[in-house]
Amino acid sequence: MAGAGGGGNDIQWCFSQVKGAVDDDVAEADIISTVEFNHSGELLATGDKGGRVVIFQQEQENKIQSLSRGEYNVYSTFQSHEPEFDYLKSLEIEEKINKIRWLPQKNAAQFLLSTNDKTIKLWKISERDKRPEGYNLKEEDGRYRDPSTVTTLRVPVFRPMDLMVEASPRRIFANAHTYHINSISINSDYETYLSADDLRINLWHLEITDRSFNIVDIKPANMEELTEVITAAEFHPNSCNTFVYSSSKGTIRLCDMRASALCDRHSKLFEEPEDPSNRSFFSEIISSISDVKFSHSGRYMMTRDYLSVKIWDLNMENRPVETYQVHEYLRSKLCSLYENDCIFDKFECCWNGSDSVVMTGSYNNFFRMFDRNTKRDITLEASRENNKPRTVLKPRKVCASGKRKKDEISVDSLDFNKKILHTAWHPKENIIAVATTNNLYIFQDKVN
Repeated sequence: MAGAGGGGNDIQWCFSQVKGAVDDDVAEADIISTVEFNHSGELLATGDKGGRVVIFQQEQENKIQSLSRGEYNVYSTFQSHEPEFDYLKSLEIEEKINKIRWLPQKNAAQFLLSTNDKTIKLWKISERDKRPEGYNLKEEDGRYRDPSTVTTLRVPVFRPMDLMVEASPRRIFANAHTYHINSISINSDYETYLSADDLRINLWHLEITDRSFNIVDIKPANMEELTEVITAAEFHPNSCNTFVYSSSKGTIRLCDMRASALCDRHSKLFEEPEDPSNRSFFSEIISSISDVKFSHSGRYMMTRDYLSVKIWDLNMENRPVETYQVHEYLRSKLCSLYENDCIFDKFECCWNGSDSVVMTGSYNNFFRMFDRNTKRDITLEASRENNKPRTVLKPRKVCASGKRKKDEISVDSLDFNKKILHTAWHPKENIIAVATTNNLYIFQDKVN
């Protein structure tokens, strides 16, 4: 695989770390539901079905062992969302974290947005390594003194203490979504962000919690006429007035907020005509887009549907410029995947730092990478079997039919309960984070 820096040199991916319990008995609350690097790549956040956010920090590189890059260790863990109950609708609201998005760092503290189905929260993550001592009206244990007993004034001083990482909710953005939130995306103005649910997209200001502006509403007057839902939405990385949203019908709409307050009329519609030879009962289900991501350059966007990854040039709407088959061997298995509900799995996708390689997950704890320059692709596996640090990952191959070679795995022996839905790529280095059910694997390229 050609590296994040471009160039033709093939990357060898090595195991670096695995986080999470080893046992096969997985608690529902521990299932990872989102993975996200911050803008420098120094921090890596995961959210889980139990409403928790765990942040890992990359250790500073060891100067003596300049070959080894810093490992990621737990920096902060906090409960972001709790289970709630909507009494008006008699609905339980899950605490599961659907998405995490980092804000660019402006001062010593870090900020991130996390969301469950209904409520978005802005968290501040800050460090404290000093504490004030010597108050006039307070004892050291926090009890208040009687002011009449204070005879001398002293100047409080800061004393060093053990490093504490605190996470505190600074804003809570609630009560704006009737349906389940599937996406949040921070605008390049760093003042506003969007949140999308099945039928509407809202625009928020990061400082204002009691109102948002509805910018897309596809809810029909009669819900029986509903034909599609919004599956993902994202702001353009440089152009603060532009955003896209994808639908369950396989279309992507690009909207310009300068055109009108309600962006119901899109500026561009990206859609690929269906190949009649592939038409089947499952066509509509597998064409639903589960993720959309702009390239860092803002020139392209990538969409993931059930069987493929497509790269679109924003200047060309009628078809994608590149299409990569993720697991074409499953096309003959759609019937059983429909019966076990796997056909509705929502796989995410991500770009490397230079937009030259894209990555997405598959079943059997496999994940795929596609090099856009060399057109080569690779299948790798996240497993504990080769979990010695710096062990080079062996490419895996799936045999669709006919005689199976020695190293190949047959389609019929793939484990559909082991799936990689969430992946993330370090913005500057060849370090990737891959979430299997309740484990987080970190891989990096082999440093020669």
